[in-house]
Amino acid sequence: MRVTGTGHASMRIDTAAGSILCDPWVNPAYFASWFPFPDNSLLDWETLGDVDYLYVSHLHRDHFDAAHLKRYVSKKATVLLPEFPTSEMEDEFRALGFTKFLKTRNEEVVELDGGLKIMIQALTSPTDGPIGDSSLWVEYDGVRLLNQNDARPTDLSTFAELGHVHAHMLQFSGAIWYPMVYELPQSAKTAFGKQKRDRQFDRTWRYIDDLKADHVFPIAGPPCFLDDELWQFNDIHGDEGNIFPDQSVFLAEYAKVGGTNGIVLLPGSVSEITTSGATTTHPVPLEEFFANKVAHLEEMRERKRPIIEAEKASWRHPEIDVLKELKQRIEPLLDESIYLAKGVGGPVRFDLVGYDGESIESIVVDFPGKQVRPYADEKVRYRFRTERALVEHLLHIGEVDWVNSLFLSCRFSAARIGQYNEFVYAFFKCLSTERLQYAEGWYDEHERSVDAEDITIGDWTVQRRCPHLKADLSRFGIVDGDQLTCQLHGWRFDLPSGRCLTSVGHKIRAHRAGESAEVEGAEVR
Repeated sequence: MRVTGTGHASMRIDTAAGSILCDPWVNPAYFASWFPFPDNSLLDWETLGDVDYLYVSHLHRDHFDAAHLKRYVSKKATVLLPEFPTSEMEDEFRALGFTKFLKTRNEEVVELDGGLKIMIQALTSPTDGPIGDSSLWVEYDGVRLLNQNDARPTDLSTFAELGHVHAHMLQFSGAIWYPMVYELPQSAKTAFGKQKRDRQFDRTWRYIDDLKADHVFPIAGPPCFLDDELWQFNDIHGDEGNIFPDQSVFLAEYAKVGGTNGIVLLPGSVSEITTSGATTTHPVPLEEFFANKVAHLEEMRERKRPIIEAEKASWRHPEIDVLKELKQRIEPLLDESIYLAKGVGGPVRFDLVGYDGESIESIVVDFPGKQVRPYADEKVRYRFRTERALVEHLLHIGEVDWVNSLFLSCRFSAARIGQYNEFVYAFFKCLSTERLQYAEGWYDEHERSVDAEDITIGDWTVQRRCPHLKADLSRFGIVDGDQLTCQLHGWRFDLPSGRCLTSVGHKIRAHRAGESAEVEGAEVR
């Protein structure tokens, strides 16, 4: 099995029975904020796109690059579709001209022509990507590969049960706006960023240890930020709180925990994988490339500057009455929302900065009141500040997912009172009836489910499944004193009270080992 690195989470897998192109991303994403690093735009995409099969893990725009797919990927390719709860992915592919689809069933092995086998595991929580994420398992002639990209399954046993894996591709770096955009002292941002960076690596080590593959390939990050306004987010400034470490940092950190089987793929690197080993060649010397990272970024910044400026020029739509349009689009969704509206529990404020950089229009999405209205000087727990032009553009293109556009762009600042609230972001990625109805149904089912099984970790007996997204706490749970941390997403719980310390809701059932739950007073459901 030959794997050619094509940048970020993208790769081309070649076997004698067929080829698969995965997650090709080249064009800037999220309001021209994210670019692939290392740069992959100069690869021979005409050749790389001439494949038998195409797999895109999910609809995040650093995985689903519509312009690139339309221009460079053969429409003769069969699209391998994860079993997602909505038809959005298939609809998007059809709009680009693709006509051949293999609609997989979740975790079901499919044998393609020539003995090539594939299996896709789909994750379908409203917090998994934009309504869904997935991983691809491939086997040919006894060689097995898992492309986990940035999916976060509760465990990898489904893949391990199919046989020993020889190549494991997975995310290790950040792909979020936290904590950089929050209006906090720099010392706090650094502390929170370091915590997140450490959690990212801890989660990666846990996945690697679960699967025990022969070779580990760090992929799906980091992006680079070439706009002057965002340049500080690149991990080149000696900031220990930067959440975007690159592949060379991965190798160094992996070595600290005893990892010796890491393989980095640059765009154009080729790894020949067999059951007995892997041989990898690179287009340029690996160590030399990362030693000159700043120079590479500076060269990219100058080369991509016209692209960024052209995108910026397209954002303004002064003809749009933002308040009026938001009312028309969001109020019907608020009327339909039960769980998300209750979960947010209060008004969310948007401060829109005008073209002059000074004037501000403040608009509130009032979840309890089920309306969009001007800000009335009330207290809010969540506040976002961004350019009016960005919201105009979202309304102009009918964007249904502000998380997969505005928030991931990092072109905003945020402030909140109290804990993180996942329902805020869940709502703003569900700005369509189809998405909202799915999310409401998921939370309804989740709310009614009962997790009866308990496990013991240290001095505590807790429910086996994390209240957040059902991660197996026997694998991901760490108890320190009276606190439990689920390492899958870094959520923390106060065990004596059962209270979630990371977000509102999500109470855990817990009591000291050997004592009854009633003695401890923890919630029993």
